[in-house]
Amino acid sequence: MRSLAAAEQQFFAAQGYLIVRQMATSMQLQKLRDVAERQLCEARQPLEYEADVAYPGAPAGRDEDGGATIRRLLHAYQRHADFADWGRQSALIRPIAQLLDTHDLRLVLNHHNCVMTKHPRFSSTTMWHQDFRYWRFEQNALVTAWLALTRETARKGCMRLIPGSHAVSLDQSRFDEASFFRTDLPENRALMHQALRAELEPGDVLLFHSGLLHAAGRNQTEERKLALVYTYRSASNSPLPGTRSSVISDIALSAVQ
Repeated sequence: MRSLAAAEQQFFAAQGYLIVRQMATSMQLQKLRDVAERQLCEARQPLEYEADVAYPGAPAGRDEDGGATIRRLLHAYQRHADFADWGRQSALIRPIAQLLDTHDLRLVLNHHNCVMTKHPRFSSTTMWHQDFRYWRFEQNALVTAWLALTRETARKGCMRLIPGSHAVSLDQSRFDEASFFRTDLPENRALMHQALRAELEPGDVLLFHSGLLHAAGRNQTEERKLALVYTYRSASNSPLPGTRSSVISDIALSAVQ
């Protein structure tokens, strides 16, 4: 079982992200891809469609050309045992527990908890944002684990990150009404010029802080992109009562050694 080195933990603390190469085995990847592809072909609910989010590049509605393009397989943990097994396996949760400095970890079911897709032709652009602006927890201290099930490159719309942005104090005026980072402000553009692309091979895991500014482009290839995405918190960082972050009880992963 791999633990993070001190240098890796320090890198995450400073930069807000860490890429762990080849965390998933080829056998795990095959099983997870098979389940995802089968459920996409079956359009098994619950689903989110590209038309639902109205991001740039998405179809205008479900009745439009490409309107049936699936953006996310929702509730991944609940929809298949193989997805659930990945989310709670020691090889994944041990490094996350190190980053959160806890032995009492929770897998969050109300946010992410999905298979993210980007299809050819009808994928959309995700604008710059911080996940924590849409979530309601006591502290901005959650970690997302993004497992690449397929190759992620710039042409396939891989994640873009702004290193260190999780530690920058950003006033609400620098975000629009939908909490996306405004591109019309010089001070924001200066930060965006520092962005890098997180290109991943199948089996790589991108770990990133809930306050890290990130975005993603459209898939300009003929191959579908898939990623299994979970978010984690320490047990002491509770969701605020009565918010969407507290609707479903999270999964306790207290046996993290």
